[in-house]
Amino acid sequence: MTTSTSAPARETIKSHLHPTPSWNVADHPLPTGLEETWRFTPVERFNSLLQAGSVDHAQWQLKLPGEVTTRKVSLNEAMAFSFDAPVDLVGALAAKDAGDDVTLISVPPEAELADPLVIDLDAEGKDLAGHLLIDIGHHAVATVLLRHTGKGRFAGKAELHAGDGSHVDFVSVQDWDEGSVHGGQVSVLVGRDANVRTIQATVGKGDVRLNERAEFNGTGGNLQQLGLYFSQASQHVEHRMFIDHNAPSTESHVDYRGALQGKGSHSVWIGDVLIRSNALDIETYETNKNLMLTEGCQADSVPNLEIETGEIRGAGHASSTGRFDEEQLFYLRSRGIPEPDARRLVVEGFFLDIIHRIGIADVEERLAAALSVQLSAIEGMSSESVLAKAEADE
Repeated sequence: MTTSTSAPARETIKSHLHPTPSWNVADHPLPTGLEETWRFTPVERFNSLLQAGSVDHAQWQLKLPGEVTTRKVSLNEAMAFSFDAPVDLVGALAAKDAGDDVTLISVPPEAELADPLVIDLDAEGKDLAGHLLIDIGHHAVATVLLRHTGKGRFAGKAELHAGDGSHVDFVSVQDWDEGSVHGGQVSVLVGRDANVRTIQATVGKGDVRLNERAEFNGTGGNLQQLGLYFSQASQHVEHRMFIDHNAPSTESHVDYRGALQGKGSHSVWIGDVLIRSNALDIETYETNKNLMLTEGCQADSVPNLEIETGEIRGAGHASSTGRFDEEQLFYLRSRGIPEPDARRLVVEGFFLDIIHRIGIADVEERLAAALSVQLSAIEGMSSESVLAKAEADE
């Protein structure tokens, strides 16, 4: 089994923000919603992913460039490969229920993939568990696309290892049909001097809760994490991020943006960066921005920094949730652009900056189409009606 070298051993984090990772399902109690890591989540919506039972194994549809290989490995082999055990009950059950049906995809060292490595999952109305490993060899160049579609319930655990000196783009799209439920854990290990960019896009109509975790396997690693999410009426979308700066001279930058519309629309973004005592000369910044397109929405945004050394280049975070930028609207309207068109331009500019960085044409087109659906919520509405509840809440 060709694997990346595991991350160096490190001290366990003792904090209510960081449940102890474990492959043992018994180590993850059934959440009540009172726990810090579950307090923003409507636990009842994810109950189907929190109960042991009979589920089908995810059948990944793979489109692999010629030099890429794939094979099945056992759970024990997957555990030996992994740097990041499950941190909640959903992830632990996903690994347990997938059992020995673990898919390992390997990109050879120094390979330069001209086409994306595509992994598709269509739930087809089923209850599914999936366990996926992606191993990018040293100094390889690759784009990985993971897509989730259809209607069903899916508990997943996915892990990507970016080898030393590699350049990797990892795009994950959650494009579920209404009534779907998706929970799980996505982990990324950044090798020495590797450049990794992740893009998470949750644009469908299902309820989604993802733990997104990353750490470094040597100095010089650079991690860029981009995300966008759209939440519609009665939909719950939750992205929980953790970046562990466990090596010196590493960098991370996070930029997640969300748009909410419709009564009961709820988004959660938790950003947590830990700078360990040995992580000297690092730089990190995380930002989350949310646009409330209609009344009746709720966006929870919580950035965190945990710093154990002062010998760093820089660390910061920012979070904003609110209405349209009035200065931008005023500028556009002063140039003769009608208000609905001006608001559309503001929102398009807010998201297209990220969409156009993906570099996969059909994905960019799908995300632009999803953005258009969100924008339809504000067509023909005055700013007074769109912003009434936001101003009342203030």
